[in-house]
Amino acid sequence: MTNALHGTALTAVLGAPVPKATTITPGQTEADVELWADGVGASTGFWECTAGTFTSVRDGYSEVCQIVSGSVTIHTDGADPFTLVAGDTVVLPDGWRGSWEVHETVRKLYVMIPTTAAASADDLS
Repeated sequence: MTNALHGTALTAVLGAPVPKATTITPGQTEADVELWADGVGASTGFWECTAGTFTSVRDGYSEVCQIVSGSVTIHTDGADPFTLVAGDTVVLPDGWRGSWEVHETVRKLYVMIPTTAAASADDLS
């Protein structure tokens, strides 16, 4: 099924904000809208999170993120942190672990790719 979102990434209507489950900053919330999913793990949509810090893990899937607004410092376990702002892109591969330090409300376009889908993509070439 084809899904179109009219307007811009900045004005996309997200779901109601909910408490961020892995936050270490009281009061931090997140909201999202899924634009498409294949039913077996791959999906894309917009996600937004308020200022604060939360832990994060990518197990069984990789994620590609395009920052639409705001700023965040990504702390990867065992590596130097780096800051992302609007227009920046990051890939968090399967097995990634770390934390997100959100400086100002951040919005991203995300694509989730299950590890099994990445392996089967070789069959298509």
